[in-house]
Amino acid sequence: MQIVRTIVWVLLLFSLLAFSFFNWKPVEVQIWSNLVLETKLPALVIISFLLGLLPMWLLHRASKWRATRRINALEAATQKMSAPTPTPSPEAPTSPPQRDLPPEPDNPVTPEPKPS
Repeated sequence: MQIVRTIVWVLLLFSLLAFSFFNWKPVEVQIWSNLVLETKLPALVIISFLLGLLPMWLLHRASKWRATRRINALEAATQKMSAPTPTPSPEAPTSPPQRDLPPEPDNPVTPEPKPS
C-alpha cells in the first residue's frame, strides 16, 4: 500500500511541475478597488488549493482525534466491566447461617374455638 501512496504523490508532484512550467505567466488579482496583487499563476493555484485543503484537513484530524479518544474510553470501560468477579470458594456455605432461636414451649397455648 505504501508503494501506491508513493506513486500517487510522485504523479501529483509531476503534474504540478508540468502545470507550473507551461503556465508561468504573471496574473493580476484585484483584491480591493485600490489593491492589486501581481503574482505568477502557479503560485495562485497552489495557494488557493492549500487554502481550500487546510480547513478540511484540520476537520479530519479533529474528528479522528475525537474518535480515537472515544474508542479508547469505550475499550477501557469494557475492560473494567469484564474484570473477573471473585467466585465463592467451595468451603463457603451457600445458604445463610442459621440463627439460634429460642426453644419451642412444651405446652403451646391453643386458641379457643369460637362459638357459632
